[in-house]
Amino acid sequence: MRAAFGVVGLVVALAMVALVAKKQMAAVRTPVHSLPQAAEPAATARMGPASGTVRDQSQQVQQQVQQQVGGLLQQARPMPSEAN
Repeated sequence: MRAAFGVVGLVVALAMVALVAKKQMAAVRTPVHSLPQAAEPAATARMGPASGTVRDQSQQVQQQVQQQVGGLLQQARPMPSEAN
Protein backbone atom coordinates (compact mmCIF):
# COMPACT_ATOMS: atom_id res chain seq x y z
CA MET A 1 0.00 0.00 0.00
CA ARG A 2 2.81 2.39 0.88
CA ALA A 3 4.61 1.59 -2.37
CA ALA A 4 1.43 2.23 -4.36
CA PHE A 5 1.10 5.71 -2.82
CA GLY A 6 4.74 6.34 -3.62
CA VAL A 7 4.27 5.38 -7.27
CA VAL A 8 1.08 7.45 -7.55
CA GLY A 9 2.87 10.42 -6.01
CA LEU A 10 5.73 10.08 -8.48
CA VAL A 11 3.32 9.89 -11.41
CA VAL A 12 1.46 12.99 -10.23
CA ALA A 13 4.75 14.87 -9.77
CA LEU A 14 5.92 13.79 -13.24
CA ALA A 15 2.63 14.95 -14.76
CA MET A 16 2.98 18.37 -13.12
CA VAL A 17 6.56 18.75 -14.35
CA ALA A 18 5.51 17.72 -17.86
CA LEU A 19 2.69 20.28 -17.82
CA VAL A 20 5.02 23.09 -16.73
CA ALA A 21 7.60 22.05 -19.33
CA LYS A 22 4.94 22.03 -22.05
CA LYS A 23 3.81 25.55 -21.11
CA GLN A 24 7.41 26.76 -21.04
CA MET A 25 8.17 25.29 -24.46
CA ALA A 26 5.04 26.88 -25.88
CA ALA A 27 6.15 30.26 -24.53
CA VAL A 28 9.64 29.87 -25.96
CA ARG A 29 8.30 29.04 -29.41
CA THR A 30 6.27 32.26 -29.56
CA PRO A 31 7.76 34.49 -32.28
CA VAL A 32 9.35 37.69 -31.02
CA HIS A 33 7.39 39.97 -33.34
CA SER A 34 4.05 38.70 -32.00
CA LEU A 35 4.82 39.53 -28.35
CA PRO A 36 3.21 42.67 -26.96
CA GLN A 37 5.42 45.72 -26.72
CA ALA A 38 6.37 46.07 -23.05
CA ALA A 39 8.86 48.92 -23.46
CA GLU A 40 7.76 52.45 -22.77
CA PRO A 41 8.01 55.03 -25.55
CA ALA A 42 10.70 56.94 -23.64
CA ALA A 43 12.81 53.79 -23.36
CA THR A 44 12.49 53.06 -27.07
CA ALA A 45 13.35 56.65 -27.93
CA ARG A 46 16.64 56.30 -26.05
CA MET A 47 17.44 53.10 -27.94
CA GLY A 48 17.00 54.66 -31.36
CA PRO A 49 15.55 52.82 -34.34
CA ALA A 50 14.98 49.12 -33.80
CA SER A 51 17.35 46.76 -35.58
CA GLY A 52 16.11 43.80 -37.53
CA THR A 53 17.77 41.01 -35.61
CA VAL A 54 18.04 40.05 -31.98
CA ARG A 55 21.82 39.97 -32.31
CA ASP A 56 21.91 43.62 -33.43
CA GLN A 57 19.63 44.61 -30.58
CA SER A 58 21.78 42.70 -28.10
CA GLN A 59 24.93 44.41 -29.33
CA GLN A 60 23.21 47.78 -29.13
CA VAL A 61 22.17 47.16 -25.52
CA GLN A 62 25.70 46.01 -24.66
CA GLN A 63 27.15 49.19 -26.14
CA GLN A 64 24.69 51.32 -24.19
CA VAL A 65 25.60 49.58 -20.94
CA GLN A 66 29.31 49.99 -21.66
CA GLN A 67 28.81 53.70 -22.33
CA GLN A 68 26.79 54.16 -19.13
CA VAL A 69 29.35 52.27 -17.02
CA GLY A 70 32.17 54.25 -18.63
CA GLY A 71 30.40 57.49 -17.81
CA LEU A 72 29.85 56.42 -14.22
CA LEU A 73 33.51 55.42 -13.85
CA GLN A 74 34.59 58.87 -15.06
CA GLN A 75 32.64 60.60 -12.27
CA ALA A 76 34.60 61.48 -9.15
CA ARG A 77 33.79 59.37 -6.13
CA PRO A 78 32.78 61.40 -3.07
CA MET A 79 35.37 61.13 -0.33
CA PRO A 80 34.13 60.48 3.21
CA SER A 81 34.74 63.27 5.65
CA GLU A 82 37.21 62.57 8.41
CA ALA A 83 35.26 62.63 11.68
CA ASN A 84 38.14 61.62 13.98
